[in-house]
Amino acid sequence: MRSEYDVVIIGAGPIGGYLAKKLNERGHSVILIEEHDEIGRPFQCAGLINPLAMKKVELRETVQTTIWGANIHSPNGTVVRVGVPNVDRTYSVCRKLFDEAVVRQSIASGSEILLSSKPVSASIEEEYCIVGIDGPSGLSEIKCKLICGADGAHSWVRRQFRMGKPTETIIGFQIEVTGYQNREGTLDMYTGKSISPGFFSWAIPSGETTRIGTWTKPELMNGVSSEEFLKNLMLYSKFRNKFENCVEIGRYCGPVPSGIVRFPLKQRVALFGDAAGICKPTTGGGIGPGFKQVDILVPKLSKSISDNNLSTNAMKKISASLDEMRKDQRRKKALRDAFLTEMDDHELEEIFSVWARPEVTKLINEVGDIENPIPLGIRMLREVPEFRRLAGRAVKAVLWG
Repeated sequence: MRSEYDVVIIGAGPIGGYLAKKLNERGHSVILIEEHDEIGRPFQCAGLINPLAMKKVELRETVQTTIWGANIHSPNGTVVRVGVPNVDRTYSVCRKLFDEAVVRQSIASGSEILLSSKPVSASIEEEYCIVGIDGPSGLSEIKCKLICGADGAHSWVRRQFRMGKPTETIIGFQIEVTGYQNREGTLDMYTGKSISPGFFSWAIPSGETTRIGTWTKPELMNGVSSEEFLKNLMLYSKFRNKFENCVEIGRYCGPVPSGIVRFPLKQRVALFGDAAGICKPTTGGGIGPGFKQVDILVPKLSKSISDNNLSTNAMKKISASLDEMRKDQRRKKALRDAFLTEMDDHELEEIFSVWARPEVTKLINEVGDIENPIPLGIRMLREVPEFRRLAGRAVKAVLWG
């Protein structure tokens, strides 16, 4: 390990690995600092990678199940089935293999990596930064031009440099099971106040197992734990028969930060992925948006690194490149709130009764995109009169957000 690099990246997950590779491709020296002794652990994700994100890294060997459709269940059991066989909507991957492979790509492109290591100090000077690292060989210092925080929901970099907080933090809880029966190539989504207030629960096929989870905001939980919500789904809900033969083999829990922080970039510091609050507010997915953020920022950051111009003003100008992504996040959150988070179970039943109509389901299949639900929302408001009545408060969200 050298003592000087262009960029120090804290966090060697998929976003950190992808960022390192993109910086290497532009000629910059990079070191990844990872606190764990192996990549891809602990696992705290539903493990879905959308086709666009997969195309950026071409790691189809990590795919456990290709998913083309979804069965969306109302609180009382109405099912809306969407998707078309043989049209890939998303991929369920082994996150350990996926994360390792992304980091291997960065190493192959020139990055170095230090495992079992974490930052303990950082100082910003006019011409460089100094990062203090506690690693297997003790304390050391690394000099660099830029510090990047790709260190997740509890980002040390974000806290160290007081870069703000994500707009909202959602709590996710998930178990992995055997014995869950479902239509091949589809995932299940369940709604209802007793199992995932304001959001939804899921059952995602992952090869020979299934990931079953729930997520919601702390302020909607009323003292009920995430584990209790999942138990309500599996043991006491109208859907309990689907879980009768399930045997738990693992469990995972973690926060989902959503909503870009106030200062994603500061003098000689930049945040990426969960650390920056880059996440889809409709699903909690962060890898696709994280890759997109890297692609947006790296060209401009690269020039500033080469010029060693990473001043407050320069970083503020680069940060403006995220304005459209920030606006898109707000709009999707407003749409999610209007259609799901702010609806009670009775209102959800009315919405499902419209969605379940064949002509509406056909429209969903033609226009629907979980990555970008805005076009579908606009079409439904225009073409389905009952939907306008039921989701009147969504009009502002769809049109202006």
